[in-house]
Amino acid sequence: MKPRLFLLLLLLTLKGFGQPKPLEGIVFDKESKERIASVSIHDLTNGIAIYDNLKGEYQIIAADGDILVFSKQNYRSDTIKVQSRAQLAVSMVRLAIQLKEVTVHNTTLTPDQKLEATKNDFTKIYGSLAYGDYLSTPYGGGAGLSIDALWNSISRSGRNASKLRDVIQQDYEQNVIDYRFNREYVAGITGLKDDKLTSFMFRYRPGYYTASTMSDYEFITMIRANLRRFLRSQRTYGLAPLVSK
Repeated sequence: MKPRLFLLLLLLTLKGFGQPKPLEGIVFDKESKERIASVSIHDLTNGIAIYDNLKGEYQIIAADGDILVFSKQNYRSDTIKVQSRAQLAVSMVRLAIQLKEVTVHNTTLTPDQKLEATKNDFTKIYGSLAYGDYLSTPYGGGAGLSIDALWNSISRSGRNASKLRDVIQQDYEQNVIDYRFNREYVAGITGLKDDKLTSFMFRYRPGYYTASTMSDYEFITMIRANLRRFLRSQRTYGLAPLVSK
């Protein structure tokens, strides 16, 4: 073997012995124990910087005594000194506590649910005092007078119950309107805010029949048509802005 070739092989062999073996390991969340991807791993000693893979695994050229810094957004950076060639498992701590998912249910009652709750609170006026049909069907057929309806028409308790039912029905109808024609919904369609939104909703508040029978498309079309009228009236009757001299 020629001396020059021998020296070349010797240098390559020595270089191979001097090259440190890649350090392998994984990175995981200390709390959840789940692996963390895209963690920056920087060897401060030799300047090499890499990222771990999607499985949280990494390989980096590092010698014993090298200082490795593991960092990722929303995690506390961790600094480790390489002491052996064994696989290195690094646990990282979140900067903020990870809250468990919470499902929030809408607790707002619909008008029908409110009416049902009211009926449960006033069971008597919707029970024996609720009879309003004067005609009854007696045993054996034919039509006869309903004793309950007749009594309720002349008794104070029956008349009061009837009035209370009327009040509850009126309240229910207003709840239906408020439920559908609410500020957030109208503001989203019209783009109006504050006093203008209040004025618009007061002026163009729909009736119970409209609110309870119109489809969503018809209801939105009505609001937009009223918005055009409202804006025209604002331009026509609005006061001119004050000019300071």
